[in-house]
Amino acid sequence: MQDGIVIIPTYNEIENIESIVRAVFSLTKKFHVLIVDDNSPDGTSNKVLELQKEFPELLFLEKRKGKEGLGTAYVHGFKWALQHQYQYVFEMDADFSHNPKDLEKLYNACNSGGAHMAIGSRYVTGVNVVNWPLNRVLMSYFASIYVKLITGMKIHDATAGFICYRREVLETIQLDKIKFTGYAFQIEMKYRAFIHNFKITEVPIIFTDRTKGESKMSNAIIKEAIFGVIMLRVRKIFHRL
Repeated sequence: MQDGIVIIPTYNEIENIESIVRAVFSLTKKFHVLIVDDNSPDGTSNKVLELQKEFPELLFLEKRKGKEGLGTAYVHGFKWALQHQYQYVFEMDADFSHNPKDLEKLYNACNSGGAHMAIGSRYVTGVNVVNWPLNRVLMSYFASIYVKLITGMKIHDATAGFICYRREVLETIQLDKIKFTGYAFQIEMKYRAFIHNFKITEVPIIFTDRTKGESKMSNAIIKEAIFGVIMLRVRKIFHRL
């Protein structure tokens, strides 16, 4: 059995799903892949079912009833991965904004580098973002500075969604208590790891904006992140995390 599994949440990713799955399976380091699909009306899950015939025992699908948010999709996937005894659990987008080749860097950071959590970071060595408009880059960059100020975490890319966890992190941080679903979910996961004193490492990557499909970003997700950070800090102060 492989020791690592890549969790890819999907909603209407029919244009990307086959290519991303094949890209992961082409790596020298072998990973399993779990697709958590929120009942995409474009047939994403049907394409995954087709691919499972070609990649039996490597590609897995969990299909949910409807669109329930990124955070709940990942928590669903984390629980599945823990039940199936994986030692290294990854978050990755379906749209190639995260280069599948960088999975090996994140794996090595945890497997041989001693990290409990390895973050594919856009900002640890400057600003490594391709095809984003300037306002989006600035919003993301200054969001991480804002998170640093509020939480005290020394993480350059607090909203990053390209991550490797060692299983003990996911076993410790009480997945059932995860509150947020968008960017704030990514911050909350890092903050919970931080307050449990896990070793967190940032691995530099180049982030490339999607060329196919539609972004899931919304004003509600941004608002959740802004106020969610303050809520996380308050809950920490009152020992409610």
